[in-house]
Amino acid sequence: MVNHPTFSDRRTFLRGLAAAGVIVPATSAFGQGLDPYTGQPIYESTPAPVPAATSSAPERNLSSFRARHWSEFYPTIGKGVILADVTSRAVHYWSADESVRFIFPCSIPMTEDLTRRGQAEIVRKVKNPPWTPTASMREKDPNLPQRVAGGDPLNPLGAYGLYLSWPAYLVHGTADTRKIGRKSSSGCYGLYNEHVTQR
Repeated sequence: MVNHPTFSDRRTFLRGLAAAGVIVPATSAFGQGLDPYTGQPIYESTPAPVPAATSSAPERNLSSFRARHWSEFYPTIGKGVILADVTSRAVHYWSADESVRFIFPCSIPMTEDLTRRGQAEIVRKVKNPPWTPTASMREKDPNLPQRVAGGDPLNPLGAYGLYLSWPAYLVHGTADTRKIGRKSSSGCYGLYNEHVTQR
């Protein structure tokens, strides 16, 4: 005689299916749909449409996070290290004595052509930095302003800008939080404003 597990309720049954690797479609039979990006239940009457695989919209980064250590890239920590991990879409920070460590989700450059790789130094930190679109940005979108003052709600650089030794490249805040975790920048690494103001 074979003993089969008994499932006392629906949740236990569904957990068992998930543990076994069975994919259960999100339908109204289960009470609600699931958000295609987060996997969380949708509590409205009509679930959001799932974007087509050929969509040009940036994709979210759900599963490629990797723990990193500064010593993989630098022989010494010096005054501290900021590491921008394109694959994980995260910025790592270590203080000089390693007593402080942060890992923040970030936006990354939209294309490989815009992605600058290598080592750079932070040459200055500016509160409410002004934004001047580059010539290539204006070429793509001639309607961009010549300059947007710091603190202006239309300024994409957010609360702080960490200017790198590479001209026109920054680690900066952003008020447009939809960009975080996506390929959405023209070369910079964008953080939530509350993250870029730390340390």
